[in-house]
Amino acid sequence: MSTKTPTPEHTLKIGTRGSPLALAQAHETRQRLMEAHDLPEAAIEIVVIKTTGDDRFLIEADKPLKDLGGKGLFTREIEAALLEGGIDIAVHSMKDMPVAQPEGLLLDCYLPREDVRDAFVSDKATGIADLAPGMVVGSSSLRRRAQMLHRRPDLKVVEFRGNVQTRLRKLGDGVADCTFLAMAGLNRLGMARVAQGPVDPEDMLPAVAQGAIGIERREGDTGVAALLEPLHDRDTGLRLAAERAFLAELDGSCETPIAGLAVIEGGTLWLRGEILRPDGSEALAEEARAPLEDGAVLGAELARRLLERGGPGFFDWRS
Repeated sequence: MSTKTPTPEHTLKIGTRGSPLALAQAHETRQRLMEAHDLPEAAIEIVVIKTTGDDRFLIEADKPLKDLGGKGLFTREIEAALLEGGIDIAVHSMKDMPVAQPEGLLLDCYLPREDVRDAFVSDKATGIADLAPGMVVGSSSLRRRAQMLHRRPDLKVVEFRGNVQTRLRKLGDGVADCTFLAMAGLNRLGMARVAQGPVDPEDMLPAVAQGAIGIERREGDTGVAALLEPLHDRDTGLRLAAERAFLAELDGSCETPIAGLAVIEGGTLWLRGEILRPDGSEALAEEARAPLEDGAVLGAELARRLLERGGPGFFDWRS
């Protein structure tokens, strides 16, 4: 099946979740398509799709994501609509995407990557080092929770879930003394000012694919492929090939604290990876370099090195 170039009779339909950040990403994608192909805004429709995760997050607000079904909770309905032809493309935050895709769908277009760093958000401290013993860190990310417990076991970590606006409201209500958000999300929402500042990757290695937007399409839809081609950022694609291969080899999910970041240095990819025990009691890190075209091999190899060091049961919760 091939989708025609958008015309007054045929609008290109972008599927997205309805959160402010998801909508901001969809609008950015629409704007880039309009500029690349000299299209009017009316040629591209943004279709909001409610996912299982959106509902369950409201009903079961105190449960960790891993207990609700994982990352796929936020993509299933959108990908079903894509497969059924209800939408033509889907826009995703890549750090939230499972590494396995449904048969018939492709993720081969990435927008230029935003800031990869985590943002430290608090009205009681200026940074991690400024947190007093016993202060409460709010986070729903197993990675961030484990990283904080490993670095600062004197702090208390609590479940802290919701979109950017919800988490900021909880912070204001005193549920926690600080939290972490993705710097990229704050930038896209025009809210960078709410952060005390970004956290250096040396202090907190970010999530795999953090800061990257991916555009998913149907396999074989040559019309959409042609529309997306000028939007694809090669460097982001090369970096994510390494990071997502790293994640895939580790069988990474919302149940495993994993961090990874690939950086391009001339003609070389520099990949750093980290795995942590969920309680923060141990963290293992590795890094390696390879030619740009060998990103997937690099990612898988780095993951195997960490798995060998960690041994069986590394990600199991300790009692």
